[in-house]
Amino acid sequence: MNTQNDNNSSLFSKVKAVYQSKAESIASSREKINKLLHRVSDKMREIGEIPSVRESKTQVEVLYRMVKAHVNNEYKGVSSRTLGMLVLGLLYFVLPLDFVPDFIPVIGYVDDLTVILAIFKSLTSDINKFLEWERSKV
Repeated sequence: MNTQNDNNSSLFSKVKAVYQSKAESIASSREKINKLLHRVSDKMREIGEIPSVRESKTQVEVLYRMVKAHVNNEYKGVSSRTLGMLVLGLLYFVLPLDFVPDFIPVIGYVDDLTVILAIFKSLTSDINKFLEWERSKV
């Protein structure tokens, strides 16, 4: 079990090293974030029912809603660090050619979802606050 956690941590570290500056560039521009959100939405419509993706669909949707609420100035609880991490996860999710290209059957999305889950876990407190905020709006 520890080996799996080490592998996930290693993948996440590599993703941060390679894509962090691109994610920060996107996070600094409302227009770029909106384009990214559009790409995430398109990809979820395209692959959302694939069994390996379906299991993590909720996490992707939460990250998406959190970024969207921030960009629309509805939710104020997103720090620049958190926004950068959220954008990093969504960016990696939409990239077709990443560490494991998405066109490889079955395993092509596993790395994407591993990164999403790692970000979800690292931002648990921020995400829980966002989910509480969402529930309070109803």
